[in-house]
Amino acid sequence: MKQVKLSVPEIGLIAGTRAAAGAGLALLLCNRLNPDQRRAVGWTLLAVGVATTIPLVAHVFGKPAAPADAEEA
Repeated sequence: MKQVKLSVPEIGLIAGTRAAAGAGLALLLCNRLNPDQRRAVGWTLLAVGVATTIPLVAHVFGKPAAPADAEEA
């Protein structure tokens, strides 16, 4: 299994993008807003969440693997 060390800001960015995508999807599925408003806001949040997740995933998977043991470092 590949281990990657992430900083707290990187984890925050990942969580934020997932939250935006989830909020957008929730708005698309709920019935609280006017349907046109709901679709506009939902698609926007979903698109922002997906668009910002792609570079973060590329950044995380592009990092070198962390050593498994302290002795290997």
